[in-house]
Amino acid sequence: MDFSFTPDQKSLRDLITRFARETLNHDVIGRDRDQVFPRELWRKCGEIGLTGLPVPEEYGGSGLDAVSCAVALEALGHACTDSGLVFSLLSCVVPMWKFGSEVQKRRWLPGLCDGTLIGVHAMTEPGSGSDAFALRTRAERDGSGFRVTGTKIFVTNGPVADLLIVFALTDAAKGYHGGVTAFLVPRDAAGVQVSRSIEKSGLRTSPFGEVALDGVRVEPEAVLGQVGGGSAMFVHAMDWERALLFASHVGTMERLLERSVAYARTRTQFGQAIGGFQAVAHPLADVKVQLEAARLLVYRAAWALDHTRTASMDAAIAKLFVSESLVRSALTAVQVHGGYGYTTEYEVERALRDAVGSTLYSGTSEMQRNIIARWLGLR
Repeated sequence: MDFSFTPDQKSLRDLITRFARETLNHDVIGRDRDQVFPRELWRKCGEIGLTGLPVPEEYGGSGLDAVSCAVALEALGHACTDSGLVFSLLSCVVPMWKFGSEVQKRRWLPGLCDGTLIGVHAMTEPGSGSDAFALRTRAERDGSGFRVTGTKIFVTNGPVADLLIVFALTDAAKGYHGGVTAFLVPRDAAGVQVSRSIEKSGLRTSPFGEVALDGVRVEPEAVLGQVGGGSAMFVHAMDWERALLFASHVGTMERLLERSVAYARTRTQFGQAIGGFQAVAHPLADVKVQLEAARLLVYRAAWALDHTRTASMDAAIAKLFVSESLVRSALTAVQVHGGYGYTTEYEVERALRDAVGSTLYSGTSEMQRNIIARWLGLR
């Protein structure tokens, strides 16, 4: 197997690394403290193609294969210290690109790809997180169209969104399998109310909130994909998210390791650098092992997106391992830095707060284990 990058992938990695370090890392501590979403930086990310990496060029995207997308996002996670911004960047371009009609793609994808529009998934509800079968948002027939009523919560980018992909029940009897439909709902549609950003422990520059839909009228052309096809679409979108978003976390792990190693080489105690103590060196060696394993799992999942019928198990394995390894890596970084690591100035405490969320979003660790168990024929 060839594990080397192509010349184009190396150039892409170098371009994104330079861009992130020069453009995205100004006053991240302040943005995190004040929970500021940097819309202007979002637009700059769009200008160099980061918001539309896999989308064909004819719709305004970069037209990259999935592995090249992983290369780009790993570089971004490594060079950009604002994990909230990186987390926000993966919007709804994949379902629009994969399932949208030609009219929908022509209307929405250029703006989503160049950063002038922000799109979101609205799936999670107050009573249904991991339990997608408990979906309560309804879309009832109203002439040729539908009226959508319900509440969504923890909608990433919800407070700043321009377009929502809303998942709603169109056939309660079929439920999650065949009874869920995705609708394109502009934020300014009558009956849509978006809450302020909900305060949270980590990823504080990535806003999320609640969306209430009160009999929102949508026309037939607002259906994304086909009626009843929403659950399959959501699973496909999650496969892409679990593979590619978590590529950025591999980059974050590498950055944390580099910082910790540099600190351990220069910080002295008892007359020597702390890296010379086994109690410091061995945890960092473990982080290196986790990093290399995480990278291989992510790239295998990314390859599967383009080359296999389904990447669900590969994506679940990668998501589970990377998220839990990221938390361990961040905790190790804090411990290696000692009291300094607990301060905002050294920025590793923020990495730990940001890392914890990775075991929850895109499906909890427990749900990933359930997915893997099903593929093993155990559930």
